Amino acid sequence: MNSKKLPENIIRYTLGILLLLVAINAFAGGYYAIAGAKNVPTEWLRGSPFSNYFIPGLFLFIVVGGLALLAAIFIFRHHRLALKAAYVSGTIILLWLLIQVTIIGYVSWMQPSTAIAAVIIILLTTQLKKYDL
Repeated sequence: MNSKKLPENIIRYTLGILLLLVAINAFAGGYYAIAGAKNVPTEWLRGSPFSNYFIPGLFLFIVVGGLALLAAIFIFRHHRLALKAAYVSGTIILLWLLIQVTIIGYVSWMQPSTAIAAVIIILLTTQLKKYDL
């Protein structure tokens, strides 16, 4: 293997796996919310445009999870839109969390963990760009 390819592959696979993990987490959380989010107080939504977790769950599942999965597939396949998809995915994750914390507040260790994952996604995307996909 070319010595220049090794760092590129490490970045690519790390980024792709991280995007897959975010996608799986978003699909699980989105499904849970769509299904009614048992044990999650709807009082947290007071003052928001939502009376239940269905719409936020749908957004989490389709937009956050779907985009992260698409970006992961693009990264692994060396698709010409891979870097754009990964960068947009990281940005959407951060925006999702910002809105979530604004509405319901800090309620779980998953919020900062996912924010860190999103920042790492954006940083790895900028590093991968150096290798000219």
